[in-house]
Amino acid sequence: MEQYRTRSAQYGPRRRDRPRPPRQPVPSQAGRGAGGEAVRSARAPAPRRRPAPVRRPAPTPAPVAGRLPNPRLTGLGSGLFCAVVMFLLGALCSALFGASLTAYGVLFLPVCVLTALWVRGGDLMTAPVVVPIAFAVGLLPVADGEGGAGGTLMGMVAALATQAGWLYGGTLIAGLIVIVRRIRLVHRRRTAGARSPV
Repeated sequence: MEQYRTRSAQYGPRRRDRPRPPRQPVPSQAGRGAGGEAVRSARAPAPRRRPAPVRRPAPTPAPVAGRLPNPRLTGLGSGLFCAVVMFLLGALCSALFGASLTAYGVLFLPVCVLTALWVRGGDLMTAPVVVPIAFAVGLLPVADGEGGAGGTLMGMVAALATQAGWLYGGTLIAGLIVIVRRIRLVHRRRTAGARSPV
């Protein structure tokens, strides 16, 4: 008789006959719903920061109509301005008023005021100096001379002697305006120094 080999029951069933464990879901599909659609994250989007507003410089105010010009002349510029204007006024007086020294003296006063107002702060002390020089320059077309350089020079000396009141008056006005401007300038500098932080 042939004997068949039988496996003992103590070893249990064969390895290939054991049931396989169930497959677990793939991690890449954990965020999908039952229908396979992607589930949106519940995290709220971060708020966007608004850019800081850029401060633009204020526009330059337009010049007011009818406002007098306010230039700033250097010491040399104020001297040239005063001398040229007085020379032109002297020629005008000589042509229209018959070389009237009184009309010339009257027109000298506003020129002194403008010269003292328009000179810049660093050259304030030059205004009372250039004003008498401009007065003498303007006398060239007004002074009565009998011909030649000597006659013109004698006429200028005579005009300066007779019209000294206008000369001193214009110089005094220019000096007072310069002093007032100087005081205001010093006061502004002190105020600005007191307000500035240490």
